[in-house]
Amino acid sequence: MATSVKQMIEAADAVVPRITPQVAQELMMAGDVLVVDVRDAPEVAREGKVAGAINISRGLLEFRADPASASHDPQFRTDRPVIVYCASGGRSALGGKALKELGFETVYNLGGFKAWAEAGGPVDQPTA
Repeated sequence: MATSVKQMIEAADAVVPRITPQVAQELMMAGDVLVVDVRDAPEVAREGKVAGAINISRGLLEFRADPASASHDPQFRTDRPVIVYCASGGRSALGGKALKELGFETVYNLGGFKAWAEAGGPVDQPTA
């Protein structure tokens, strides 16, 4: 039986808790947390990103997060909390689930960038 994207996101939401912009800010202020924007580079250039976040497109996330990958980014540590977000929360849900499957202990889904910006969260301004 085929699975729909909606079902995949629902399964991801069951594994990776969604958090509010306020909770995300508290986590970021409390300590060592990695914030990952999984939108594509043109989206980030056009709209900006959460201040201090790194941008890794959804399609490259597993390659950057896996220590066994030649493309591993050392900022990814399985014991370091990760907050993932995208435009609306779907890609970040799927990305967060993938991180959990790779052994990351604490992963949160912030949802969409727009909600962050509208809540007054700090933003690195667009470059385009």
